[in-house]
Amino acid sequence: MLLILADWLSQFDSGFRVFQYLTLRSILGTLTALLIAFLVGPTMIRRLTYHKVGQAIRDDGPQSHLSKAGTPTMGGALILVAVALSTLLWADLSNRYVWVVLTVMMLFGIVGFIDDYKKVALQDPKGLSAGKKYLGQSITSLAAAVFLFYTAESPVETTLFIPFIKEITFQLGWLFIPLTYFVIVGTSNAVNLTDGLDGLAIMPTVLVAGALGVFAYLSGNYQFSRYLDIPYLIDAGELVVFCGAIVGAGLGFLWFNAYPAMVFMGDVGALALGAALGVLAVLVRQEFVLAIMGGVFVMEAVSVIMQVASYKLVGKRIFKMAPIHHHFELKGWPEPRIIVRFWIITVMLVLIGLSSLKIR
Repeated sequence: MLLILADWLSQFDSGFRVFQYLTLRSILGTLTALLIAFLVGPTMIRRLTYHKVGQAIRDDGPQSHLSKAGTPTMGGALILVAVALSTLLWADLSNRYVWVVLTVMMLFGIVGFIDDYKKVALQDPKGLSAGKKYLGQSITSLAAAVFLFYTAESPVETTLFIPFIKEITFQLGWLFIPLTYFVIVGTSNAVNLTDGLDGLAIMPTVLVAGALGVFAYLSGNYQFSRYLDIPYLIDAGELVVFCGAIVGAGLGFLWFNAYPAMVFMGDVGALALGAALGVLAVLVRQEFVLAIMGGVFVMEAVSVIMQVASYKLVGKRIFKMAPIHHHFELKGWPEPRIIVRFWIITVMLVLIGLSSLKIR
């Protein structure tokens, strides 16, 4: 939006052309989202507290969580508003990738909002049924996958790339659709499962989004993509603004969500941010790299799958409780220790993912 204004003003003063630079707009997008989170956060927390939009705590979970009952939830709405406004202000709105990732994020946010609203406002402990939640996720993901498949402007947009190995690629054809569906839905639910401790999910989300922003910038630049031998995607560069907005909004939210949390993200944030990461990875053709950098999310999801499968097959549980962060809690690890260690693991995995840019 402001890019259009800057283009018009540049005919009167050439200094406004500086806003054409993607790096500047990504920085401004990050700062704008951060500022929105800082300004709106306190008011939002007060309103959620006033309306008693508090988190319900499972009585079969760690006893340390009982003191968190009543803490305002649905704070993820703050992140979505900050990301959306910042992106609309600073991104090139003629870019189809920007609209795809924004639309998917907001639609997943609506699914999460309905779930949270039923839990905390309508006092329905089950929230949105698993079937309806999955239906909403599936419709959105399939629509995005079909749209991207039929609007692809070059074969590279539907090619699967293997990190660290440049010789092996696969032209997916129509298989692009189920792969995209799986990545979006899987990442969304994995981030949601991770969101169980104060700040545990948001910092890895910020780190992975920032790294995907690096991939987007390099893939959208012809010279850099040729030098690094990564796919050149002409529309991908503009996603840096969106990634920056996630970083800014996420850090702003972490200000209030850090241990001990003043507000929780809720499904409205976790489902939406996970879906956004999944779409970003698809758009920059780095699905496998997402699995590496988001290893904490993968670990959380796999621990739940293993726990359920083990109990149904042999009647025994592998972990004291799933997702796995609860297992470490029940082993006696303090909550801040678990959180920071998972953050450290994510930093290491993100660095490994970024190294795939050069090690090929």
